[in-house]
Formats: sequence, structure tokens, C-alpha cells
Amino acid sequence: MLPGGRDIAAFSLQDQDGRPFGQAQLRGAPSLLFFGFTHCPDVCPTTLALMAALQHAHVVPDLRVIFVTVDPGRDDTQTLHDYVRAFDSTLIGLRGEDAQLEGLLRSLGAVRLLQATPDGSYNVDHSATLYYIGSDGRLASVFTPPFSLPALTADLRALASAGAP
Repeated sequence: MLPGGRDIAAFSLQDQDGRPFGQAQLRGAPSLLFFGFTHCPDVCPTTLALMAALQHAHVVPDLRVIFVTVDPGRDDTQTLHDYVRAFDSTLIGLRGEDAQLEGLLRSLGAVRLLQATPDGSYNVDHSATLYYIGSDGRLASVFTPPFSLPALTADLRALASAGAP
């Protein structure tokens, strides 16, 4: 838990339906945010499934699950929409072009690295961290892997009992 929380830099992305989503939309309800990409073979789908389970368990009232793609070149709005909806109809998917993503990545201390593959494509390496953003829109806690449902449930309950927004 980050005592007092930490501000998140202003950013401007779009949600899975093409609507604007920025810093102001983080206020009003707590959020659990994860950076990933739809072509990820293992970490991203596993983590999103875990996040959806946390949301359904109502560990934190009104918890929103937010997935931010770090691969805007392949993850257009429709691809993102289909991907997040495969996990749950309430998940929020966000995308932006590289320049739009950089400020949010930097603000949260997240990284991504595009690596060319021999076949002319690329892979994306990225932080696998979960970011808990309080209803005040400030970063309140950071969770690092490995993740488990029981451990995250306990940690989120501890945050709630400690008065995290």
C-alpha cells in the first residue's frame, strides 16, 4: 500500500467501444489495472481471468477491472472489444497509440518492449504488475506476480479495511 497514494499523470486513451477514457474516468470507483496485449499466449489471459474472478467475488465493492493494451499496432478497438468481452462483459479495455500510452506507462512505472522476431513479426515484453487505483483516482497499491486468487483477495480486503479509497 502506498501511504497517501500517488498521483497518476494525465492521459487520454479510448475504451473498447471507442469512447474517450482518461484520468477523470478513474475517479468514482476503485480499479484494478493491468497492461497486456491480446496476442499474449499465457500471462495476460491468466491474469485477466484472475481479475475477473476478483471482480465477481465482490472483494472490493464496485471494483472495475481495466486492461490496457501495450500493442496498439495489432489491438484495434474491435479486437480489444472482443478480447475483454471474452472474459466478462464489464471489463474495460483501453487503447491508445504509442505516444498516448507512454505517459500512463511512465506514471505507473510500467514498461513495455517490442522485440522483432525472425519471421518479421514482433513480441511484446511488458510489466505483469497489477495496479490498484482508489476511487480518488490515485495509485493506492501495486501487486507483483506471482498472483493467486486467495492472496489477492486477502490483500484487497486488507486495503479496504485500512481505508484505501
